[in-house]
Amino acid sequence: MDGLIEISEKEFRTLADLIYRTVGIHLTDKKKMLVRGRLNKVIRRLGFSSFEEYFHALESDTSGRNISELIDRISTNHTYFFRENDHFDFFCETVVPWLNEIMAKKGNRDLRIWSAGCASGEEAYTLAMLLAETYGFDYFSAGAPILATDVSSTALNAALLGSYPFERLKDVPQLFLQKYFTKLGMDRYQVKDVLKKLILFKRFNFNNEHFPFRNAFHVIFCRNVMIYFDPPTKDRLIAKFQHFLEPDGFLFIGHSETLGRSHPSFRYIRPATYRKGAV
Repeated sequence: MDGLIEISEKEFRTLADLIYRTVGIHLTDKKKMLVRGRLNKVIRRLGFSSFEEYFHALESDTSGRNISELIDRISTNHTYFFRENDHFDFFCETVVPWLNEIMAKKGNRDLRIWSAGCASGEEAYTLAMLLAETYGFDYFSAGAPILATDVSSTALNAALLGSYPFERLKDVPQLFLQKYFTKLGMDRYQVKDVLKKLILFKRFNFNNEHFPFRNAFHVIFCRNVMIYFDPPTKDRLIAKFQHFLEPDGFLFIGHSETLGRSHPSFRYIRPATYRKGAV
């Protein structure tokens, strides 16, 4: 016995169904022990002695706080700056020149990038550094060019804070580290406010039927997110991405993910990189 509250098959399936209905995350039976481990402290802190009591509390909670904490616990995802760096090399070498053409043709500086499933912000800040290097801080005076969203309030709070241990920054070039971060101690760095101004962080649930975006994006990064979805949920999300991408816009997904052949509106460019067909 490990001292943890047990979870029955029925209790696990009840929680898994609730999580699926709420945020679209598909939990297989293999995740049962993970769910048990991550939720035990929450259940004890709330004064419950079983998962059944916890589920009843979730159902009766009108504030939404308990369900929000549940999602936070389940959706925790480790990431770091410049993860899957070949994407960022391609972004600088290929995507940025295309963005320059688009802005020159339209005569504006309206650039829209979506970091979808941004976790604690490392991906969004990586993109912000690349934009700052290319365009400077004052180029996007009309508004932040990056929208970064996540379903986890805890992750978003960490992203807004912008304070990271060095282990997540180990792939950041030294020049960028000096230019865009303030060292807080032996092993911690703080993102500078000038970089934060390039990003708008918002809580957003991919399972929402309505996506509240007025304009399409030029680039969408949604990496290592769809691995948590079943095929129908994944297909619905990809269809939304197709709708909210500009013609010829780029979609980046995780290297362990694929769009498959059921989405002909996207053409394969290179590993985990797709482009929307022109309308």
